Amino acid sequence: MQWIDCVSYLFGGAVLTNAVPHFVSGVMGRPFQSPFATPRGQGHSSSTVNVLWGFLNLAIGYLLVVRVGDFDLRSTADVVAVGLGTLLMGVVTARMFGRFNGGNSPADG
Repeated sequence: MQWIDCVSYLFGGAVLTNAVPHFVSGVMGRPFQSPFATPRGQGHSSSTVNVLWGFLNLAIGYLLVVRVGDFDLRSTADVVAVGLGTLLMGVVTARMFGRFNGGNSPADG
């Protein structure tokens, strides 16, 4: 595996993780924070905007993981790269969205 494939898989995992809260909130009909809200990333966007944003993230994640290099679920390096991107983005979004949705605050450590 080339290093550029590993970087693509890392970002692919991050983008796929970001798709989840937006798409799920949108499908549930709930407004949620998005880059298109005012203030950016703090205000709520409509459920329709979140479905579209989540779907775009899914498409980009697919391209980064499946269409770059030769991703193999049996390759430990490939899976670790996607998993690390998923974990990192999961922690970042949990802290970021948690401030607005009753989760941990940055002061909680």
